[in-house]
Amino acid sequence: MTLNELRYVVTLAEEQHFGRAAEKCFVSQPTLSIAIKKLEQELDVSLFERTRNQVCLTPVGQQIAQQARKVLSGALEIKQLATQGQDQLASPLKVGAILTVGPYLFPFCIPQLRAIAPKMPLVIEENYTAVLRKQLRDGALDVIIIALPFSEPDVIVEPLYDERFVVLLPADHPLTAKTEIVAGELADENILFLGGGHCFRDQVLAVDPVIQYSFEHRKEAMLGGEGSSIETLRHMVASGLGITILPASAADLSNYQAGMLEVRPFTAPEPTRTIALAYRASFTRREAVMALKQAALLCPLNKPQ
Repeated sequence: MTLNELRYVVTLAEEQHFGRAAEKCFVSQPTLSIAIKKLEQELDVSLFERTRNQVCLTPVGQQIAQQARKVLSGALEIKQLATQGQDQLASPLKVGAILTVGPYLFPFCIPQLRAIAPKMPLVIEENYTAVLRKQLRDGALDVIIIALPFSEPDVIVEPLYDERFVVLLPADHPLTAKTEIVAGELADENILFLGGGHCFRDQVLAVDPVIQYSFEHRKEAMLGGEGSSIETLRHMVASGLGITILPASAADLSNYQAGMLEVRPFTAPEPTRTIALAYRASFTRREAVMALKQAALLCPLNKPQ
């Protein structure tokens, strides 16, 4: 049994296609097929069910693939331990961020990081919290940027900053006459939400019972589904479909001409969310994580704790 064979198993389990898995592993399809068949013969079990159009794990294959991920992650940790005495800021850092943070934080954070750690480029993944959690656990990512609450065994979570929520409105909306908005004033509004899977939607729903009621009883008036983005919500608000609630970092209006959109804060106490870093307790490049944290805290769009 070799690490390469385990890597082939994990990749095929993810891709469910021999050709794509081989391409991702940078080997030929026959090489990958022979290696997996050899491992099945050694273990005397079938790891995959093979049909003309699909490849999927058998029940025992699911257990072995799960353990293989842990073994591969452990092997990576060994390599990282071997480089502890070397410069921790001299190699790429694999960073994940939730979809409502990454596009707005990275443009400010990366220039700061280039000044702090110029030899440490970022490999970036933007995705849902659930996906990033799994990738962190499996070793596919070194550190993730998420919104609290977040907990995972053997994972260290360090708060970065608090971010307030704001209301995005068409410029001709009556509420633009106000300098601040009370959540209860949104009772009769068509509030546009992100789709399922976005933790920010759940945070918005928790702002006020009026918003929760609007979501539960006026779903037919809302456009938002799986894969929706903040940018899509912004476009729909600009078109006059409704209003939405955004994190303050995403409230930039520079892509629209003047007179299209307006942003208003909530009255105090403003609803907020806490953005945090999370990384495995066993991750050996703590200096790299701290460099990323320092860069994030230097961003002007954030309010550090």
